[in-house]
Amino acid sequence: MKRKILSIMLTFALVFSLMAGCDTKGSNNGESNSTVTATKTVKITLLNSKGEIQAQLEEAAKVFTKENPNITVEVIPAAAGQSPFEKVTAMYASGNAPTMAMLDPGDIAKFKDKFLDLSGEKWVEDAIDWTLSVARVDGKVIAFPFAVEGYGLIYNKAVLDKAYGGNFDPSSIRTRDALEEAFKKVEAIGVKALEISPMDWSLGAHFLTIAYAAQSKDPAQVAQFLSDLKAGKVDLANNKVFNGLMDTFDMMKKYNIDKNDPLSPTYDRGPELIGKGEVGFWFMGNWAWPQIKEFDTANEQYGFIPVPISNNPGDYGNSQIAVGPSKFIGIDKTQNNAVQQDAAKKFLNWLVYSQTGQDALVNKANVIPAFKNITLEPQDPLAKSIGQYMKESNTLKLEFNTTLPPDHWSKLGASMQKYLAGKIDRKGLINEIENYWKNIQ
Repeated sequence: MKRKILSIMLTFALVFSLMAGCDTKGSNNGESNSTVTATKTVKITLLNSKGEIQAQLEEAAKVFTKENPNITVEVIPAAAGQSPFEKVTAMYASGNAPTMAMLDPGDIAKFKDKFLDLSGEKWVEDAIDWTLSVARVDGKVIAFPFAVEGYGLIYNKAVLDKAYGGNFDPSSIRTRDALEEAFKKVEAIGVKALEISPMDWSLGAHFLTIAYAAQSKDPAQVAQFLSDLKAGKVDLANNKVFNGLMDTFDMMKKYNIDKNDPLSPTYDRGPELIGKGEVGFWFMGNWAWPQIKEFDTANEQYGFIPVPISNNPGDYGNSQIAVGPSKFIGIDKTQNNAVQQDAAKKFLNWLVYSQTGQDALVNKANVIPAFKNITLEPQDPLAKSIGQYMKESNTLKLEFNTTLPPDHWSKLGASMQKYLAGKIDRKGLINEIENYWKNIQ
């Protein structure tokens, strides 16, 4: 009988020991062991605001866990149409902050009291210098530069070769008139010229911001322009760059395959149209390659041309592609404990320094890395095209993104949607843009 009782007691002791060893969350006050050990399993979460690579990040999480069996990573997608700032703010309010949050550049400083100081991490030294300007807040690096991205007019080379009757030279388009001529040539072979995707983030965060970036080659002058816009000192009605860009947009609207119902298309329509060669051009960024590849009929022959803002080929912006660090990852220090924080650091270091992590980032997710030590180059044609513009220093650097308010793309994206649909005219658009900036708190 004593042996039986002793056996039962030992069984209970073993069960409680295993339960203690499998603690996955811990308390939210940060009082926990400061290192990830082999005897504990810790669960961390990553809020992903790049929906187009959700599947790739989920696969990366599996590979990471296979190499680090004591850490599991759940990749939480941000809802389509919801800004990551709104999503993360709501998660904090509910007491369920993600361990890692992938945010837009303008969001980072808003979380300076909630994100961990990462200044001592090895990857800080290996990051491309200008990619960390956004991540530094009050002298501390509080975010990890996840991706460098660029955007402009994607072209399907098979379509353009046919339209031009030979080898299409993207450098031949450096004016608005040259772009319209390309549209006409494409339509002459029975293909529609262009798809304009109407998502607010595309119109507000990408297209409209070209008007900011192209104001000057000097980042300080761009910053001053935005400061003057906020102070109500900018008259957009008489701003050459802004009106030049919008004149190009007006021309693009005429050739939009969905011009009769311009707000109806979803993001998914764009990759199919450009991939199948049903349009010659699509305004979007290099992040779209995984979706385009599913419909590719051009043997991976795609590239970018900048959006021209005038008919003078020498004007700044006509030869430059918009490029900048587009997403940053911060680690929570208020609702995730020290074990989770260490696990999150390990995941970020894995992306930068392990072969499998680099492969997941560059080859699988087709991300242009922000780190000098990563020698892998994305093999997809869009990232290669962006990389070529970077090598030639033909870029509009989007460093000012750090000063854009978190609701910029949703508010002014909505204004651009109205303009695209003809619900407001140029004067109305200018009114909404100027009033937005003047009313920023």
